[in-house]
Amino acid sequence: MSEGTLFIISAPSGAGKTSLIKCALKGLDNVSVSISHTTRLPRPGESDGINYHFISQCEFESMKKESKFLESAQVHGNYYGTSRDCVEKILLKGGDVVLEIDWQGANQVREIFDNCCSIFILPPSKDELRRRLIKRGQDKEETIKKRVAAAQEEMSHYNEANIIIVNDDFQASCSRLKAILEKQCDDNSTKSADQKLNILLTDLLS
Repeated sequence: MSEGTLFIISAPSGAGKTSLIKCALKGLDNVSVSISHTTRLPRPGESDGINYHFISQCEFESMKKESKFLESAQVHGNYYGTSRDCVEKILLKGGDVVLEIDWQGANQVREIFDNCCSIFILPPSKDELRRRLIKRGQDKEETIKKRVAAAQEEMSHYNEANIIIVNDDFQASCSRLKAILEKQCDDNSTKSADQKLNILLTDLLS
């Protein structure tokens, strides 16, 4: 039995990453999302063991000290980590795994799995990114400003991924991501350097 494929999917807050992954995974029985551990509090509608494993900072530090994380990072003042044991067990059984992690975690994982498929999701514009963050209705204005700044830092690492998806049309982006997961990372538009993308990146990173 051949090992499964590890997919890394990164994006700034507000790019629609979680919704796209949920959409793309429908009907893909051999692909599962790794559930991360985090020290942040659950948001409305989130459940422990489904969205995240919510743990204390003490528990997180203990797991990290025991090398139980494949990767870990601090994001917006909270800690996130991916269980090494869980991911490796699925891959060894031939299953594919999706990691929803930021650029810091992605770099750590690529050092361990050099044949993984890395995907970066971008919003269609800076204005749209801000609109989506405001629409969530969960953050204050000052927090939103910090998240926009953090999003720009995250997006500056877009070129470290194999594939870039601009989420300007949800259904089209979902279909493309699904096709990538089915083809095991074979995508003809990888690292597109066309003028439209360059203009978008100038807007997002300015």
